[in-house]
Amino acid sequence: MTERPTGAIPAALMRALVAAVFAVDPVGLGGVLVRSAAGTARDQWLQRLRDALPDGTPWRRIPLAIHEDRLLGGLDLSATLHAGRPVPLRGVLAEADGGIVLLAMAERTGAATAAHLGAVLDWHEVALERHGLGVRSPARIGVVALDEGGDDDDAVPGALTERLALRIDLNGVRALDEPQDLGEWGAPQIEQARRRYAGVRVPDEVVHGLCATAAALGVDSARAWIMACRVARAAAALDGRDEVHAGDAEVAAALVLAPRATQLPDVATDEPVRDESPPAAEAPPTDLDAPARPAESSPDPDDADSASPPPGGALDDVVLAAALASVPAGLLAALVHGAVRRSRVPPGAGAGARRQAPQRGRPVGARPGEPRGGSRLHLMETLRAAAPWQRLRQRTASPPGATPASASGPRIHVRREDFHVWRFQQRAQTTTIFVVDASGSSALNRLAEAKGAVELLLADCYVRRDSVAVIAFRGTQAQLLLPPTRSLVRAKRSLAGLPGGGGTPLAAGLEAASDLAAAVMRRGATPVIVVLTDGRANVSRDGRPGRAQAGADALAAAGRMRAQAHASLLLDTSPQPQDSARVLAEAMGARYLALPHAGAAAMSQVVRAASPAPSR
Repeated sequence: MTERPTGAIPAALMRALVAAVFAVDPVGLGGVLVRSAAGTARDQWLQRLRDALPDGTPWRRIPLAIHEDRLLGGLDLSATLHAGRPVPLRGVLAEADGGIVLLAMAERTGAATAAHLGAVLDWHEVALERHGLGVRSPARIGVVALDEGGDDDDAVPGALTERLALRIDLNGVRALDEPQDLGEWGAPQIEQARRRYAGVRVPDEVVHGLCATAAALGVDSARAWIMACRVARAAAALDGRDEVHAGDAEVAAALVLAPRATQLPDVATDEPVRDESPPAAEAPPTDLDAPARPAESSPDPDDADSASPPPGGALDDVVLAAALASVPAGLLAALVHGAVRRSRVPPGAGAGARRQAPQRGRPVGARPGEPRGGSRLHLMETLRAAAPWQRLRQRTASPPGATPASASGPRIHVRREDFHVWRFQQRAQTTTIFVVDASGSSALNRLAEAKGAVELLLADCYVRRDSVAVIAFRGTQAQLLLPPTRSLVRAKRSLAGLPGGGGTPLAAGLEAASDLAAAVMRRGATPVIVVLTDGRANVSRDGRPGRAQAGADALAAAGRMRAQAHASLLLDTSPQPQDSARVLAEAMGARYLALPHAGAAAMSQVVRAASPAPSR
């Protein structure tokens, strides 16, 4: 057997372990999230997984734009019209029963598709209750979700990742052609592990150790430690044992719990989290190492296979240390700074939130309704709704004394309640609202930067279909300097004559931005709010001076913006980053960025990052 080194599992061994463990119990483990762009390494890993599965295992691919009828099954229209009764048609998930489904471009999976997959992973069946059908088909599947997004792209829906036990990152790996990367878990060993898997026992202390590790890492899902127990059983089965040992728990913690960590535990040690120990060959052997222990340390052969943890600490500490050693580097850096890595673009930001449209956009299915007010008839869905009732309608529509077959009249009877119309979805227009602090001695410099950024962004509006608005606040009030527009000439003309100086009515500026964002939403567009300020308010909401009341009013206005859940960005324009601006950004729920010397080009680049181009 391949040696499993203590500490962090090498990346090459990790890739082989994930494929082997998943091949032992794909249904129980739910699936694997493969983070990688299309390439040789991903193809080789998928082929390795396919070779590890039994011959004849179903292998189906789910494209991004799959129709719900193709995914879950539906009505076979031609067979139904011919038979005069509902005839079901199997979907991809039912066809893949006992096998694997590949979810292409998982980071762009819609909420409905993720919900359907989650239900199938929970219940291991597809329930079809529509079009006059009531069919339940077995669908015991494992999912391989192919996440092709970058670090800052949209994330795979949580409803799906919650149910996938394993994760693997192949970004930066060109090919899996190194001998040490292939592992020693071939198809015969994996087949033996599958037969042994059902009888593998998990001791109570191992379950306690995995639960304690999950709690220490901030993993609050019960699914996580349940799947970790299954991974530990699969690891023990691969080693030919009927009981889980401490080393199997370490493997489970590294594969399942470490990638899900949301916090760093309070570990009383000065040692770094990363394992800088000698190579695996020089490390002292553990329970799962291939070489047998010396006779003097284990006189009884049965003692070598005991489930007791290695000396030097309790099992909980050993499992936690293994998990910490395997936390991905990017995630570890985020945890050290106190935040879990998340998508850069807030929900509803970017090219505009998706919204339903009656006449134009991307087709996303059908709904019951009549083709009125510009709505378009969906012929196939209308026929599917009418097909199950044809025999009854022909019988009731036949003249007295005539048989349905010989009666004159339409071949297909369609009624008003059968009508379905197309549903379309389109991206809403994005309106970027600049909220500029025009007070104080440096107001003119900040305003000049905002003018330049607006002009640069307007050049992209013809492609992005975006609009830009500017709100300036100074003295005792805020002013809508530029209503939402794409006109570069109008923007220059409106920005040219704004004076600077006076107090900082920050609350008034934030309230004006909230009101404008609400108006933009009512018009069907998506607002993105960009606030340029140092966060030091000195004019209250009612126009009276005073920093204490002004700061409280600003935080209250920021809380209102947070409740609206608009995409927002706060640029700290003070010479040195200020805590007041950081606190304000947190109260707004905005991304904070210190730009003490922000030029027009730098500001435009930051706003473009918060508002990516529309997806095709």
